[in-house]
Amino acid sequence: MHRAVQDFPAQALPAWRRAVLKVGSSLLAGFADQCGGGLDPRYAAGLARFIADARAQQREVVLVSSGAVAAGRSRIEAGGNGIVLRQALASLGQASLIAFWQGLSPVPVAQVLLTHDDLRNRRRYLNARASLRELLRLGALPVINENDTVAVDELKLGDNDNLAAAVASLVDADLLLIATDIGGLYSGHPQRDPNARPISQVAAVTPELLLAASGGAGALGTGGMRTKLEAAAKAATAGVATALFCGRDAQVVAALSEGRLHGTLVAARTDRLRARKQWLRHAPANGCLRIDAGAIAALHERGASLLPGGVVAVEGEFRRGDVVELRAVGEGSAVLARGLVQYNSVEVGRLKGRHSRDIEALIGFRYGESLVHRDDLVLLERADAAASPGPTQPFDDDASDARIGPSQELSQ
Repeated sequence: MHRAVQDFPAQALPAWRRAVLKVGSSLLAGFADQCGGGLDPRYAAGLARFIADARAQQREVVLVSSGAVAAGRSRIEAGGNGIVLRQALASLGQASLIAFWQGLSPVPVAQVLLTHDDLRNRRRYLNARASLRELLRLGALPVINENDTVAVDELKLGDNDNLAAAVASLVDADLLLIATDIGGLYSGHPQRDPNARPISQVAAVTPELLLAASGGAGALGTGGMRTKLEAAAKAATAGVATALFCGRDAQVVAALSEGRLHGTLVAARTDRLRARKQWLRHAPANGCLRIDAGAIAALHERGASLLPGGVVAVEGEFRRGDVVELRAVGEGSAVLARGLVQYNSVEVGRLKGRHSRDIEALIGFRYGESLVHRDDLVLLERADAAASPGPTQPFDDDASDARIGPSQELSQ
């Protein structure tokens, strides 16, 4: 019997609609002798049930799973632990890892491999973001792992805890869930220090906490509690709370489906949307889109994405993934909004004023129907000269999926 339920009284999980769940190797290959060195479903089955329960509650889960290297070792005899060997073992084990999760999931499983470079490059970031968003829309379960096969030291995120924190920001998750092999955060190592006390809530990850976090990750893992706290700190900066819990305790995992956490909750430093807005407000803009009156009204009143039909003119040169300003037509008009553009300046020039259904016919491909998606947009001030004066209206991420465009598209 694990100590998680005894040590960590139930507390409410933060409200969430989309979560990233990170599962480490210690939960997937903990009984190597019984399963021939491969992946063991003993604990993973309960986590898969939680994902299915979340789906039944109209919630979305993105899974960040370790285990590829462990799965690869079960397929071939190889000693050592060098990076080249790990790359080879990861390649051997990826198929087994995806098949493992597919066997536990009632919905299609999709493999997504990422490196730090994918998240640092704005265009690759947008590509990954769009793909994951589409997979969730299709009802699939994205299973993400670091692309160990091609990653090198300067590109590796370092461990899947940090990868999970980056993915939480990438997909605009409300919550990061990290399944561990102990109950949560303690003031000392619970198996070595008899005076170690459980810590149910953490307002901020401090250097003192990082020092107190027990080290070591076991033979199969790459990150101990310290890396989990580091990941939680990164998630907190992006406005995402983190829940640390014992993935080996069936009661603890089952309680998650009922909105209860037996573990440690690391608070977000700021609201998720506010953190994203701050970045968009201050990132340098590489161009400007002039939009019509109908688009301006929908932008402020309906919390919308910008479709091609609402664009009147394109200014400057920009690439997919750059920040652009949205302004009304007319010299000297103030900046209405800023956001990440889904197409480059040449492509937007061809698409402006046209219906979104014509995108592929006009440029030969399609990243999506919007030029600037509402999740990648922040309102600044009401600059429409025709609008009545009043306070700035915040961008509403929870608004219905209205879209900016001319009258024939606003009614869709």
